[in-house]
Amino acid sequence: MKFDLIAQDTPSKARAGRLETAHGTIETPIFMPVGTIASVKGVHQHELTQDIKAQIILGNTYHLYLRPGTDILEKAGGLHKFNGFDKPMLTDSGGYQVFSLAHRRKIKEEGATFSSHIDGSKHLFSPEGVMDIQRKIGADIIMAFDECTPYPCDYKYAKRSMHLTHRWLKRCWNRFESTQPLYGYEQALFPIVQGSVYKDLRKQSAQVIASYDSVGNAIGGLSVGEPHEDLYEMTDIVCSILPKEKPRYLMGVGTPVNLLECIALGVDMFDCVLPTRNARHGLIYTREGKINIKNNKWKDDFSPLDPAATNHTSTFYSKAYVRHLFQSKELLGPQITSIHNLAFYLDLMREARERIKDGSFLTWKNDLVTKLDRRL
Repeated sequence: MKFDLIAQDTPSKARAGRLETAHGTIETPIFMPVGTIASVKGVHQHELTQDIKAQIILGNTYHLYLRPGTDILEKAGGLHKFNGFDKPMLTDSGGYQVFSLAHRRKIKEEGATFSSHIDGSKHLFSPEGVMDIQRKIGADIIMAFDECTPYPCDYKYAKRSMHLTHRWLKRCWNRFESTQPLYGYEQALFPIVQGSVYKDLRKQSAQVIASYDSVGNAIGGLSVGEPHEDLYEMTDIVCSILPKEKPRYLMGVGTPVNLLECIALGVDMFDCVLPTRNARHGLIYTREGKINIKNNKWKDDFSPLDPAATNHTSTFYSKAYVRHLFQSKELLGPQITSIHNLAFYLDLMREARERIKDGSFLTWKNDLVTKLDRRL
């Protein structure tokens, strides 16, 4: 796996790069659609590649471990063979899911014990076990097991949690280094910076993570309810410490505005459930702002979902038609809006790359963020 920086914007810190993996090249900055249970909800694999033009998708270790289970994935030859997506994939470690199961889990030095949300069965995620699970899943990029702190979080807990994450990282690293990939291609391990919204903790964690000299690094524990100002400040601090020659992945972020602002701070990779989750509730993103397609005002609007879009789905279907599908509870409605929103995110990333290369990123970004959050 190899990362090359292609262009650097000034006066922002935005970068364009190229990440080479065994399953293909990823042009950065990039957004990764979330395929939690081996599927981007409601979207076919051919739509991911043809309409959305996804370069990489995400899988979730916690969910895939519980169902279908690593025995099935190993028999299939890994997640790529199981779901038929032949481009790069990334798996998160399950740390965020364990965090979200506050009433079902207990965290200790050994790892995190939790009860399955499916059948209540008891399980342990240890750093070593999570590495073994991700070897069996077979993603190109795998994540270290960490503890994701909530917001708000007091300083003492955040500090204790950060040190636990660092100790877990050492165990993840040792297990990763002492094992081999199962399916004949390389996997890369990304460590995760933690530290809540405390500057000194974020600096300390970023320094520890950078010291591992991994192929890439991740920033976790943000977009968990903190103000956007804290998200941007912590991201800026961490990006100033993580090595410039390695890709930086900001986990679980975010809105289109969040993505553009964090690209300007030096982030290369993103994932978030917002585009598909919001799509299933009728919220769609356009270059002029956000639309609730279920609103009455769109019932006789026969213009495309987003006249500024270039993908087929966004230009072929009218607002009136898609509203009709939602009103009729037709499954095609959420499918169309999911494809539209993901294509919107990926198109935003594509243009960001071009703007970084031609030196117009900051002006373009500053103009666009004034529109993207407007409700139309």
